[in-house]
Amino acid sequence: MRIWKNINGFKASKAVVTIGIFDGVHLGHRFLLNHLRETADKISGETVVVTLWPHPRLVLNKDPDNLRYLTSLDEKIYLLEKEGINHFLIIPFTTEFANLESCMFIKDYLVDAIGIQQLIVGYNHKFGKNREGDFENLKHCASIYGFGIERMESKNLDGVKLSSSLIRELLHSGNLDLANKYLGYDYFLHGKVVGGNRIGRKIGFPTANIVPDDPHKLIPRDGVYAVQLEVEGKLYPGMLNIGFRPTIETGMTIKTIEVNLFDFKDDLYNKDVYLHFKNRIRDEKKFSGIEQLREQLVIDKETAKGMLGEK
Repeated sequence: MRIWKNINGFKASKAVVTIGIFDGVHLGHRFLLNHLRETADKISGETVVVTLWPHPRLVLNKDPDNLRYLTSLDEKIYLLEKEGINHFLIIPFTTEFANLESCMFIKDYLVDAIGIQQLIVGYNHKFGKNREGDFENLKHCASIYGFGIERMESKNLDGVKLSSSLIRELLHSGNLDLANKYLGYDYFLHGKVVGGNRIGRKIGFPTANIVPDDPHKLIPRDGVYAVQLEVEGKLYPGMLNIGFRPTIETGMTIKTIEVNLFDFKDDLYNKDVYLHFKNRIRDEKKFSGIEQLREQLVIDKETAKGMLGEK
């Protein structure tokens, strides 16, 4: 997949295009992306996924402090590369761009720069100034500039309409199993291992502290999880705690993400990692003391090993 950070010099043959944020690249998105590839194959064309970055809510100052997304830009690239897309075009989102009328965007970007043959959009897609670019408006623009347009129906699973907002709600509530089912993969985050206070090491459960690469990355509900940590392409089983460590540090205000890897001895400090959430074990809780915490961690470790198929 070729990644373009702006439109300058963009080249694609018989471009079949879709536009969207694609937060999570979940099963509903992949339903559309599969159709994008099939359509391009029929005309010996190339697939083009167009997105906007930074997230429009950040630029337009629409409650940015509460913005949480399923995938950072790097994570989105990581997932789209697996979908066999030819071109991923990242258009810088600015206040000036936000005021661009939808038909002008189509002319300047899709027609003149990309050379669009076919546009495929999701069932609820809107874009352009004041989100005026609904499907009827897009059809009108397509007829002016001479390219095809198609709107996909929503993707349902077990009678549920798949959406990024639904998956975000599931992760916030701790329903990891259902979130992973709708994503079509185990939820993950990309981050860096940083130094901690080494308290876990003193009770026999050394942990690596992980900081996500994007402050707006959605962190699942506080609690203990069975996870796999991907380091330099290799997966290592472990258990994870998300929360405020109430047994160790009363009144702590900064949430931590700490993973204990089973039978792992190497130094992870300052390494880039992918943390894959496999199963949720329990809520975070406050114990009467360090010894009771350690006893619970022994139980959690066996639970996590069972979930991960480890001996």
